[in-house]
Amino acid sequence: MRISFHGAAGCVTGSRHLLEVGNRKILVDCGLFQGLKELRLRNWDRPDFDLEAVDTVLLTHAHIDHSGWLPRAVRLGLDAPVHATDGTAELLELLLLDSAHLQEEDAAWANKKGYSKHHPAEPLYTSHDALRALKKVQSHPFDRWLDLGDGIRARFANSGHLLGASFLELRVPDGGVEKTIVFSGDVGRYDAPLHRDPEPLPRCDALVIESTYGDRSHDREPVADQIRRAFGETIRRRGVVLIPAFAVGRVQQVTLILRDLMESGELADVPIYVDSPMAVDASLIYGRHLNDGNLDADLVEGARSRLFPRQVHLCRTVHESKKLNTIAGPLVIISASGMLSGGRVLHHLTRRMDRPENLILLAGYQAAGTRGRALQEGAKVLRIHGEDWPVRCRHESIQGLSSHADKDELLRWLDTGAGAAGQIFVVHGEPDSSAHFADELRRRGSAAVHVPALGEGFAV
Repeated sequence: MRISFHGAAGCVTGSRHLLEVGNRKILVDCGLFQGLKELRLRNWDRPDFDLEAVDTVLLTHAHIDHSGWLPRAVRLGLDAPVHATDGTAELLELLLLDSAHLQEEDAAWANKKGYSKHHPAEPLYTSHDALRALKKVQSHPFDRWLDLGDGIRARFANSGHLLGASFLELRVPDGGVEKTIVFSGDVGRYDAPLHRDPEPLPRCDALVIESTYGDRSHDREPVADQIRRAFGETIRRRGVVLIPAFAVGRVQQVTLILRDLMESGELADVPIYVDSPMAVDASLIYGRHLNDGNLDADLVEGARSRLFPRQVHLCRTVHESKKLNTIAGPLVIISASGMLSGGRVLHHLTRRMDRPENLILLAGYQAAGTRGRALQEGAKVLRIHGEDWPVRCRHESIQGLSSHADKDELLRWLDTGAGAAGQIFVVHGEPDSSAHFADELRRRGSAAVHVPALGEGFAV
């Protein structure tokens, strides 16, 4: 039995872990590399394993860095069933088709503007590829064992990170005994709005664990206090608050918090525009899962859901999006994508970030190489669609909205386990974060802790 790491090793994105048991090959996650150009270029490469030999794909959740390479993999020969939770399966249709559309749109824009080094520019994959991948998806409830053949079983357990997000527990026969291997996926927060706490970690022989925030603790200042402070000056100056937010999970969380603050009188009651067809559709999907134990129990108030706030304007069409650029502040625009990597938010940036009265409020993790990270690090210019745009507005980062557990919460989750894993593999983090978390685990008595390099494999 062997695990090899073909993504999310030495970086945060591109999660792809291959478990080989005898002649069987199980791919856990099939994510897209994002951020730095050198990472994005890997999306065009064939992996170091035979895609056609993969028997099963298991997805921990629907975020693109864990699922977004599926259409490319199918184009390159992957022909295995893809297993996911019910919530993940619904979100996949939304996210993969949107990702394909963005790939096609970016290629068309590059051809129109002539800034691509490739002539003509081509998309990494198309909507047709995404539809082919979606036909392979089989959905399952949490906590039900799946028979993967040859005595191998797997189940999804709620990780608290996103609707449908799970950690994977695999039971694998090995020399007359059964070994347990757990893949954490992305571990969620404790006591966070919208999503439930992660389920306890089962006893396991090997654990693959994320380390996105493995070297730091989240700011414990209440999110409401941070938002009130950040909004204050902008609202007084009749500015626009632009919140780039992930359409799935983060937009729903932000609107929930803003609604509660405005209804309680803690925040000025200003118009909120959600400019993202995908965010609107994601909210509807969330609404279908209010009572299945995946989300907080208090989201329903009588016949209404707090996921659908009053006085929030939902923008689906391009016309509605463009019209926002003619509306004076004060107002709030929430638009995808969360790291400023693409989508409608880029057009709002070019219209709003040259005005000092406006505010860009970053509401989540910003990976290295993204415009969001550049902004956090004080960039005075952002390159958008082949042009340089000056940054003259204020920008702040709200801590505490991340859907990723920090170091303390990762350790808290580990402590829910029935015993220390025989081997721990630290992945899905930037190098310093993964190394720091691995050292912390060793200090706590975990002996066999590995930080895999890209392509590296280990016997289990």
